[in-house]
Amino acid sequence: MENVTVSLPEEVAGWSRVWAAEHDTSVSKMLGRFLKEKMDSEKQYAQAMNSFLQREPVMLKEKDESYSSRDSLHER
Repeated sequence: MENVTVSLPEEVAGWSRVWAAEHDTSVSKMLGRFLKEKMDSEKQYAQAMNSFLQREPVMLKEKDESYSSRDSLHER
């Protein structure tokens, strides 16, 4: 475990202390959990993006075929 110093606006620090007390935890643990969740989310997003970008492109139409016009797609 590594100690870090965090500077917060007074209103945020006060809210954090109250929230932590109401949830039977510390501000330190609360911030640690939040930052871990954020880190995991960023990693998961990067993995999903890499996985998507590694896929082979898919042809949406044949080479000599043209796309439908906007008007024909939105006819009522």
